[in-house]
Amino acid sequence: MPRLYHGVTTLPAGPASTHPVASPRLPPPTMDLVFRKIVLLVSALALTIVAFAFFLRKSDDGPVAPRAAPSPAIVVLDGIAGLPSTVAELPAADADAFRSLMDELRGTPVVVNLWASWCEPCKREMPRLASAAGEHHDVQFVGVSSLDSREGAESFIAELSVPFPSLFDPDGAIRTELAGVGLPVTVFFDAEGTQIAKIDGELSQSVLDAQLAAIAG
Repeated sequence: MPRLYHGVTTLPAGPASTHPVASPRLPPPTMDLVFRKIVLLVSALALTIVAFAFFLRKSDDGPVAPRAAPSPAIVVLDGIAGLPSTVAELPAADADAFRSLMDELRGTPVVVNLWASWCEPCKREMPRLASAAGEHHDVQFVGVSSLDSREGAESFIAELSVPFPSLFDPDGAIRTELAGVGLPVTVFFDAEGTQIAKIDGELSQSVLDAQLAAIAG
């Protein structure tokens, strides 16, 4: 029966239950469901990567500039097989090809300048030669890339705006033909094809002017 302790009524405790209460269990996921979830996650990740790469490519791409046409070379005589018509052509040539070119140019004063992209004096004197080529339309200027790589020679022509045609002689055969010492080397020929002067080393403005007057009159 109920008992009273200090005004609090208590009821006798009943017998403890001996049956545990089982919590509800969810059915285990099937392998098919797990596989579908993996496929969805992988697909979503792949789409995210593709979208991000496309965004980066679009942000890096600027407007495509039209490719500039090759600059025409200053050529005094037309129809000279050994002379390129543009400064970017840079045809390969050896000593035999150079001799054939000089034969074709007979009747025109010629200035031959040997240079290399790694040659600092060549870089310093080239603006003087380029200016003279633009002023002396009766003289054929010919450049020779000597002992250089094609990539280096093309960069030299572009960066220094070489206006006259050049030949590519990576073995230095033309320099040997002209008995050049070091680089740069500049050789002056009159209209008869006779060598008037050879300058080993950097060409000064005064020497250039004097030799042009000697071959062109």
